[in-house]
Amino acid sequence: MRLAAGMTQQQLAELVHVSNRTIISIEKEQYSPSLMLAYRMAQIFGVSVEELCCLKENKEQEDRKYEEL
Repeated sequence: MRLAAGMTQQQLAELVHVSNRTIISIEKEQYSPSLMLAYRMAQIFGVSVEELCCLKENKEQEDRKYEEL
């Protein structure tokens, strides 16, 4: 979403009040953002926290996995 918005990691970091290292770690899936950070990021991109974190897709995958058992 950041790239689609034409935003650098530093710009996003400044908007959500974290370091650019935090954004890098989130993008590399080495760090999960707090709920408050996810909320701030979702507001910037105009999406829900669920959309930002791909929770809907992950739930659908989990549901399919358990249906196969």
